[in-house]
Amino acid sequence: MATNRTFTMLKPDALENGHTGKIIDMIIQAGFQIKAMKLTQLTTEQAQKFYEVHAERPFYGELVEYMTSGPIVAAILEKDNAVADFRTLIGATDPADAAEGTIRRYYAESKGRNAVHGSDSDENAAIEGEFHFSASEIVG
Repeated sequence: MATNRTFTMLKPDALENGHTGKIIDMIIQAGFQIKAMKLTQLTTEQAQKFYEVHAERPFYGELVEYMTSGPIVAAILEKDNAVADFRTLIGATDPADAAEGTIRRYYAESKGRNAVHGSDSDENAAIEGEFHFSASEIVG
């Protein structure tokens, strides 16, 4: 059953390139309500745990290094059909394949430095949100 919440992270490249406000504005303009948000920097241990599903993949080490290279903005978003609608808003992982009008089309540098993370399922949205936020940090 679909839920109305998803999780996102604005990645180090988005913050480094000054796109934080523009991306947040796109999220709000698309009808999402922000239920939790914070600026933070992942430790190596946190990044390894968050991305442990990819631990056996060849890009895992680079991913952990990249995600700890600078601050991120973590957020829980709410909207009907949140996960699917947010995946549409962010676009394909490779910005060259991302549809016009998507976050990655506008702000991603490459497949590896792709500006934003979006949960791929309702189950992962809940897990990822709980990874970054305590219950008291989430509004509503």
